[in-house]
Amino acid sequence: MSFTDHTAANGVQYLTASTIARHHAFTTRIGGVSTGHLESLNLSVSRDPVFAHVAENYRRLGEAAGIDTTCLAVTKQVHGKVVRTVTASDRHTLGEPVPYEADGLVTATPGLALICYTADCVPVLLCDDAHGVIAAVHCGWRSSVADILGEAMAAMAALGAEASATAAAIGPAISRCCFEVGGEVIEAVEAYLGGDTAGLYAPSAAEGKFLLDLKAANARRLVQLGVPANSIAVSDECTFCRPEKYWSHRYTHGRRGNQGAIIVL
Repeated sequence: MSFTDHTAANGVQYLTASTIARHHAFTTRIGGVSTGHLESLNLSVSRDPVFAHVAENYRRLGEAAGIDTTCLAVTKQVHGKVVRTVTASDRHTLGEPVPYEADGLVTATPGLALICYTADCVPVLLCDDAHGVIAAVHCGWRSSVADILGEAMAAMAALGAEASATAAAIGPAISRCCFEVGGEVIEAVEAYLGGDTAGLYAPSAAEGKFLLDLKAANARRLVQLGVPANSIAVSDECTFCRPEKYWSHRYTHGRRGNQGAIIVL
């Protein structure tokens, strides 16, 4: 399953996945109006001193992807496993405080867009098109090994979704080539996947360190949860390798903006 790059008439560059039937987008850092080290499509209000720039970036994203970004549910991400089910009452006004913490959002409300933010972590969009349920999940390594995808699938099931009817898109993130971790992370991944980790990691050049494919680990977990393997698209792009295209926390040592993964029924 594949991803397609798009460049809209307004200059916004984003990706879509062949597995997801509903309107969605994985953004890049290209096509916005933010300046300086935040150039140009930064979606983080808290990181950008010019709110008008971020507001215009959302407007441009919505125009490009065909999504109403004024009808959006957002969350404060804390690298945990909480998944929140949201409805029309959770519609967020850009720039206002976010009233809750969670690393995943699920909805069955048509027209309410969900977004998660990343800058190396793994963004996952889930969609049961037949039953009208979607999710946007922020999968850093801590959220991943805490089984946030299991929490998301359970929340979707509570709204009528079925794993066998669910499709997934795992977007651009730091890849195995650049994601060096310690042994404690590998131990956590082993536990997370019940030992089903063949080919997911290998020793790096640094003593006691490993290179981990977190995107593939999350894809493997989705299969364990019942999502058909042929309904999962995994981006092969590495945010650390492509800092001109994507925000990367590790590459910039934290001096960066955020990209987003957005989906709407």
